[in-house]
Amino acid sequence: MAVTLSATLAANEDIERRRRAGERVLNLAFGEAGLPVHPALREQLAAASHRNGYGPVAGAAGLRGAAAGYWTRRGLITDPEQVVCGPGSKSLLYGLLLAIGGDVVLTMPSWVSYAAQADLVGSSPILLPPPPGEGGVPDPDLVAEAVRGARARGRTVRSVLVTLPDNPTGMLAPRRTISRLVEVARELDLYVISDEIYRDLLHDPGQEYTSPADLAPERTLITTGLSKSLALGGWRIGVARLPDGADDLRGRLLAVASEIWSAPAAPVQEAAVYAFTDPPELTERIARSGRLHGTVAHAVRDRFLAIGASVPAPQGGFYLYPDLGHLGLGGSAEITRLLLDTHGIGVLPGHAFGDDPAAARVRVAVSLLYGDTHEERMAALESSDPLRLPWIKASLDHLALGLAELSLTRPALVS
Repeated sequence: MAVTLSATLAANEDIERRRRAGERVLNLAFGEAGLPVHPALREQLAAASHRNGYGPVAGAAGLRGAAAGYWTRRGLITDPEQVVCGPGSKSLLYGLLLAIGGDVVLTMPSWVSYAAQADLVGSSPILLPPPPGEGGVPDPDLVAEAVRGARARGRTVRSVLVTLPDNPTGMLAPRRTISRLVEVARELDLYVISDEIYRDLLHDPGQEYTSPADLAPERTLITTGLSKSLALGGWRIGVARLPDGADDLRGRLLAVASEIWSAPAAPVQEAAVYAFTDPPELTERIARSGRLHGTVAHAVRDRFLAIGASVPAPQGGFYLYPDLGHLGLGGSAEITRLLLDTHGIGVLPGHAFGDDPAAARVRVAVSLLYGDTHEERMAALESSDPLRLPWIKASLDHLALGLAELSLTRPALVS
């Protein structure tokens, strides 16, 4: 088994090394939320800092109750016994893959860690493209065909994993696709694992959101956390919602958790209890965050569109997935290297997400453009026009210039 450092973390470390060496590099590679911690959350964490004992493997009762309320307010009536907590949704996803077993169906492209985790647990992921013009969910008709074919060859396929909204494309799968997927899941007896870490960061708060659990609660498992919506990536806390009555699966997940992380960090759990109750000051902060992510993401998209790139319009989170194939400069690795080495723009290559290496698609994260200091990030969050802030404008200008220079290299490289 060949295990390597996660592509996102490796790229971020490389960019930071270049910056320390004096290079000017725009970091569009790392999917960190890039915003300050709300003061009320810091207060909650400080107040709980004396809690230094191990807690229940499933998580503290208060946190499981708060998470149950979070989902219930979003239309998914949830009992605290359906909730399992962990040190980040990433850990919970790994635990679920272990607990479910068998092979998993993924979207191509999909977040870099899904296929890597599947490999670590001994699963052979089946990567399938989304329906045309969509992202985050594999084409349900292709899922049906691929799963039947895999089972006919003796493989055990037990789950399909989706991301709503998606990383890397920033797109949100529509209800019709979710509905067809859960029909296939019922027909083929598949669990649907729904990574909903970006659910509260829709760019248009009025946009319809359909979770597979809305349509197939008996076979859908949801994971989420606070690392994106409230910028708590370093605090590492996540929650999973299991189907009602899935006692065997819950038992297996808790067994995995007991041997890997024992219990989530107690002080962070206390802060998360507060966060998952949706207090007004935090819901207002999340709404501001979603607006900022959307504003900057669309501005970055405009810079790519200006050189003729094809870029799906982002609908949630802080990602874009441009296709620069029209430049004729090679596949995703070549484009990524040119952008970084020659133009000081750090992105991630599409092949890291399971995409075709020959395609010139890259993943762009905009969330580190908001500023380098607490004061700059707060100003971006509070501004009615963040694109006019000098540091954001400078970054967008750097991007526009680098992309324009990249497009001008095309004749020399393809002549």
